[in-house]
Amino acid sequence: FLPLNLFEQFKRVANLYFLCLLILQIIPQISTLPWYTTLVPLVLVLGITAIKDLVDDLARHRMDKEINNRRCDVLLNGRFEKTRWMNLQVGDVVRLKKNDFIPADILLLSSSNPNSLCYVETAELDGICSAVSRFVSFSALIVCEEPNNRLDKFVGTMIWDAQSYPLDLDNMLLRGCKIRNTDECHGLVIFAGNDTKIMRNGGKTRFKRTLIDKLMNYMVYTIFVLLVLLCAGLAIGHTYWYESIGSKAWYLYDGLNYSSSYRGFLSFWGYIIILNTMVPISLYVSVEVIRLGQSKFINWDLQMYYADKDTPAKARTTTLNEQLGQIEYIFSDKTGTLTQNIMAFKKCTIRGRTYGETNHQPYHFLVSCIRSKKDPQVLEFFKLLSLCHTVMVEQKENELVYQAASPDEGALVTAARNFGFVFLSRTQDTITIMELDHEETYEVLALLDFNSDRKRMSIILRFPDGRIRLYCKGADTVIYQRLDANSKNKETTQEALDIFANETLRTLCLCYKDISQAEYDAWSQKHQAASVSMGNREEALDVLYEEIEKNLLLIGATAIEDKLQDGVPETIAKLAKADIKIWVLTGDKKETAENIGFSCQLLTDDMKIHYGEDVKYKKRRRLRLKKLRKRHTNSSSATDSSQPVDDWEKEKRQEDFVDMACECSAVICCRVTPKQKANVVSLVKRCKKAVTLSIGDGANDVNMIKTADIGVGISGQEGMQAVMSSDYAFAQFRYLERLLLVHGRWSYIRMCKFLRYFFYKNFAFTLVHFWFSFFNGFSSQTAYEDWFITLYNVCYSSLPVLLVGLLDQDVNDKLSLRFPKLYLPGQQGSLFNYKNFFISLFHGIFTSLMIFFIPYGAFLQTMGQDGEAPSDYQSFAVVAASSLIITVNLQISLNTSYWTFVNCFAVLGSIAIYFGVMFDIHSAGIHVIFPTTFTFTGAASNALRQPYLWLTIILTVGTCLLPVICIQFLYQTIYPSVGDKVRAFKEKKKRKPTFQRGGRSRRSAYAFSHSRGYADLIASGRRFTLSAMRKSEAIRQRTFLSHRARND
Repeated sequence: FLPLNLFEQFKRVANLYFLCLLILQIIPQISTLPWYTTLVPLVLVLGITAIKDLVDDLARHRMDKEINNRRCDVLLNGRFEKTRWMNLQVGDVVRLKKNDFIPADILLLSSSNPNSLCYVETAELDGICSAVSRFVSFSALIVCEEPNNRLDKFVGTMIWDAQSYPLDLDNMLLRGCKIRNTDECHGLVIFAGNDTKIMRNGGKTRFKRTLIDKLMNYMVYTIFVLLVLLCAGLAIGHTYWYESIGSKAWYLYDGLNYSSSYRGFLSFWGYIIILNTMVPISLYVSVEVIRLGQSKFINWDLQMYYADKDTPAKARTTTLNEQLGQIEYIFSDKTGTLTQNIMAFKKCTIRGRTYGETNHQPYHFLVSCIRSKKDPQVLEFFKLLSLCHTVMVEQKENELVYQAASPDEGALVTAARNFGFVFLSRTQDTITIMELDHEETYEVLALLDFNSDRKRMSIILRFPDGRIRLYCKGADTVIYQRLDANSKNKETTQEALDIFANETLRTLCLCYKDISQAEYDAWSQKHQAASVSMGNREEALDVLYEEIEKNLLLIGATAIEDKLQDGVPETIAKLAKADIKIWVLTGDKKETAENIGFSCQLLTDDMKIHYGEDVKYKKRRRLRLKKLRKRHTNSSSATDSSQPVDDWEKEKRQEDFVDMACECSAVICCRVTPKQKANVVSLVKRCKKAVTLSIGDGANDVNMIKTADIGVGISGQEGMQAVMSSDYAFAQFRYLERLLLVHGRWSYIRMCKFLRYFFYKNFAFTLVHFWFSFFNGFSSQTAYEDWFITLYNVCYSSLPVLLVGLLDQDVNDKLSLRFPKLYLPGQQGSLFNYKNFFISLFHGIFTSLMIFFIPYGAFLQTMGQDGEAPSDYQSFAVVAASSLIITVNLQISLNTSYWTFVNCFAVLGSIAIYFGVMFDIHSAGIHVIFPTTFTFTGAASNALRQPYLWLTIILTVGTCLLPVICIQFLYQTIYPSVGDKVRAFKEKKKRKPTFQRGGRSRRSAYAFSHSRGYADLIASGRRFTLSAMRKSEAIRQRTFLSHRARND
């Protein structure tokens, strides 16, 4: 562990830089500081990081050891024996029982279930349940793909009795799953150990870095350049000083006959060592500690805990917290993210007639049609719903429980059951349903499954009477393209689909096709050949699916309701006020997407909606094409203007799209595939250089989540793939408001304060050496005692700023949510940039000037109370160090907005620790033990017993802090920030009114301000109408005026 950990840590430039400094300090000719001044901070930084990594490694090792030592039954020497998972090999036959974890990627051979299926819970893969088909005992050759990380795909072929059989993912049990509802099954190990699909998915993901991270690194490089320039200037100064003064002063002769140039060269390296604290060694480890703490606060936030599912918020990364306070664009999935993804069958249209609630034929009329069996299309509609699906069924306490791959399928099968078509069971080759009062079993000839590209699924069945029929359901865009020219009710069904979409319902079209035996036999041979091909199997199957799925006859369409989650409209409205642009990326129809936009307040009535085919967009594109034609004079006029001419035009079109979209308050992209979702996010990132966040709940959102700067997963109905790929996870969309406006904003403000102050305190500390150089012949002498330099960043000034980075709040969480405009500084990056960096630099320069020159002036020609001059170097070092420690700790107090006992203790404790340690290391006792290491014997007690020097320290501290106080006051008065205004508003509300009545004399304004009500009108029994109210109001007005006239 240790060699590898150190190797990884020294990949950081800062750690490597300090290791080189340590080596330089060992060289006597250039060493200006003892080696321990660099070694102690370096060891602490490396040690803290190593301990953190060790804890993580031990947890992983413990988990690995536990998993690798799990036992399973393996067939050895003709009988099953217990074997550890780590000893499994390809080709082993494994026996698994109910609730066993699957130890490898296994081909299912047999199952105890009568329906030839094995149920597995794939929660560790995608959080859903599924079933796997099985084969009986065999002696065969298996050829399959190379190990890969595709959890959704497996390609293999089994050669048995000179025949080839296709193997796909439905025949596999993947490692990480758990056997459910199956007493016993047997399988053959195909991939083991690191070759399994789940292990292949555990590879390195793309490392995400925040804007502050990148900026911080550039600033460290800037500091390093400044350091080299300062050291070069001081080295040149030493060269000229030695040439003109040093070489001529006999008392400065050191016995070394070095030339002035060589002495300047040695001085350069000496100042590199002295001024090394300009490059902050503890910066990175401090940032990691702060981020870890901020992540824990997110995990512990009870207001982001979803009690219904016992799901807390989870920060799955510790490196992106402050980026949550800089989000400009949110890309959201719709289904399961904005909506609940709990589907309910609401309406349907069959043979052009719509059934459902409100203005449609009621459901009881549909039930009577089914019972009478007069309309075969209605019966065919619900028969299709009960047969064309991949739902699995199991018996639980004499009840049928459906397990569906998607909530839509579950809702449709449940709807069919409610109308009398009950799905009972399925095997690999059959499916059984209860059709009203009798049971029927259909032979499954082929299952053409759904995917995001096909947007439909089909099943080919042989009916009990021998007929072969294809049932198909899918999106209207793909179904209508494949309908027969003579198909009826296309127009009326389309009108119904548009109405459903306007009501924000999810729609599917249902159709069928009868197939002759000869047509099926010819297609089946091609299908068998394509199924066992090892190369481009999916493409070959898609071509065959297209061939059979044509000339379909339309039956009708379904409409399913997916309700909005709680708090979605309020959350979107609040985020919009924070100037965060929200894009919804969905696969739904345009009308459905638009109406969802209105219902969740993403779109409002006062907005002007522009569609993709908008005239302005066409004009803009024509202008672009005109420019292109001028540029490409050799292109022919017959070129299709709808397609890009070349990559340049394609790039410009993409930029046009992003520019137009980003001018809008909200954008909804409909009919998009998972790949297109990721492309949209990537476009905005590339063209706008904006900080993006993607949020989704399903496997189809993984690409989008990984592409964005920050990915948020919602643990919903579609499994855990989105959560496993995300940086942050919680259960409800509404928690995004708190994640960004509270935790994100606080994290950004805290990190900015921490970095500004960290740079300031290091500049103030280090540049005192620079001013001292002008008075010591640029001889690389330090202005402080060696141990003070060693402990400054470790003990004396680290804790207060660390607590500010962890706990500080400019306003509380309620005000953060109430005033979303507080989020704007993070988007603008106004709290930490190069301007703030140079302000910290000049602030540090000013403080270092005061800390050096005020004690220097006070020590010049001064006499102490005892008649001795306290103007020695050691006393000066004590006064300068004391002034510095008090100044930087009080400075962080001025920057602290949220005070707790811990902050107060840290500030006062840091000052107390400084004085305690200083008196100890300046004591005679420690000098006796280590005479060469502790040389400031009695310096502290001698210097600090002089009241004059205490006055000097007070004057220095006051001079450093008074300008800061004045500037802060002026800024808050003349140029108040949004936070300042909110705090002032809060204080104004808290302030009591100047005049208060006595406690006993309580009076109510109600009797004097409330006008006469409508009691007489109500009591009279007359009709309570608007005209009567107006008449009553007129009578009251006349009565009031007559009273005034009498009084006057």
